[in-house]
Amino acid sequence: MGDATFEENHNQNQNQTSSLVLDIYPLSSYYFGSKEALPLKDENLADRLLRMKSNYSARGLRACVEAVILVELFKHPHLLLLQVRNSIFKLPGGRLRPGESDIDGLKRKLSRKLSANENSGGVDWEVGECLGKWWRPDFETLLYPYLSPNVKRPKECTKLYLVKLPESRKFIVPKDLKLLAVPLCQVHENHKTYGSIISGVPQLLSKFSFNIIEN
Repeated sequence: MGDATFEENHNQNQNQTSSLVLDIYPLSSYYFGSKEALPLKDENLADRLLRMKSNYSARGLRACVEAVILVELFKHPHLLLLQVRNSIFKLPGGRLRPGESDIDGLKRKLSRKLSANENSGGVDWEVGECLGKWWRPDFETLLYPYLSPNVKRPKECTKLYLVKLPESRKFIVPKDLKLLAVPLCQVHENHKTYGSIISGVPQLLSKFSFNIIEN
């Protein structure tokens, strides 16, 4: 009985370990093109705060989803980031529609920003586990990887999901955005350049081992 239990636990541990191996493919496996620019909100901080407060009054908590997508370059894992106005770095994703699920919303956002069109019939995205949540306690505050017990009505929740790429794919990006592959070691704790969410991604991926698959 004891031997059987040991063997069962051993097999479970092996399965758990194997599930934490992430296959990543070379950047050269993917095609990159461009499409028409997306309408971007060009506003100052005061206008943004007014918009956030108005949306919160109408819809409540702002729910966002973002994708952690990895490729290989120079034998190292790189994180795909969107750059806005040559200065701001973002993970691909965005705000959910009312009643929209995390998975459906993230797939829609990825198709809108990384595919030929929002409803690309031939494109599917393999959305994996949720890596973490970030909270905005108030309109004027930053996002934090925890929610303080004294905050009863947070204004925003952003969830990060691991998205696994196939061996090849076409990335079609709006002309006003740049899609960059940035080394994980470069974003690690680099809050000043990449912000708190992106700079925390390497820590969220620390439980994974990377299996780099050559062409």
